Amino acid sequence: MDLHDAADYGNAEAVAALAATAPDVDELAEGRTPLWRAVFAGKPDNARALVAAGADPHRPMMSGWSPARLAAAGPTPDLFGPPATLSDHESALLTESTRLRSVLGETYLLGLGLACVAGIDVAETTRRLHATPCTRDDNDLAVVGASDVPGGTVLTQPMGYRPQQQDVHERLSPGTFCYALYENPKSGTQGSLSRNGVLVAADLFPAGEAMENEPSDQVLLAYTCRHDAIAYACALTGLRLPDARPITGPPDVWLRLPN
Repeated sequence: MDLHDAADYGNAEAVAALAATAPDVDELAEGRTPLWRAVFAGKPDNARALVAAGADPHRPMMSGWSPARLAAAGPTPDLFGPPATLSDHESALLTESTRLRSVLGETYLLGLGLACVAGIDVAETTRRLHATPCTRDDNDLAVVGASDVPGGTVLTQPMGYRPQQQDVHERLSPGTFCYALYENPKSGTQGSLSRNGVLVAADLFPAGEAMENEPSDQVLLAYTCRHDAIAYACALTGLRLPDARPITGPPDVWLRLPN
């Protein structure tokens, strides 16, 4: 186990032992230091051990999220002394992602297909998809649920990947953006992002590890929504769900997509 892995998965004793012999306690790997990984993993004791060994909590990285700034958005904001200052936008994103995790609760649904679309309602969603209202049919991949929520629309399929397919969220995203995911029973959560009618990223791991060079908002939400892909998708697209019903059902309407 190297220092990066120890910061993430080990204990403070292991971290201190490895840090004592490390050539550089702030060595970067995939854009982050061991201290950053300790903060992201929710290991404050590991973080303290690294700082005692000389790690710098204020070193810039990860789209402006130094370890100290990241800690300021988490459960131990004063981990490195007085908390770093977050912008008004970052503070609002933190508040909303925390609220979403609370109101959505345990909404992990194996096999769920989901698309979160900013700025359009169900009527516009229906028009863009050339869909028609219908009754629920869990055995038909052409049938999806749609619900109006503050900030946009949620599209769901209880046991299917259709909302996450490229043609669907590219049709939904002209003039706006859409984050879609599929809780794949075989390979885990898969995410994709479309902006202005174009797929810009696929094979994403929503609410998993933050990636180097990701936009600042995505780094923050990867931390505040860690292991909660649905809250991450909703927060990233600005959907302010009042409760879990648009995810767990029943939706406002069932729609049949054309072949």
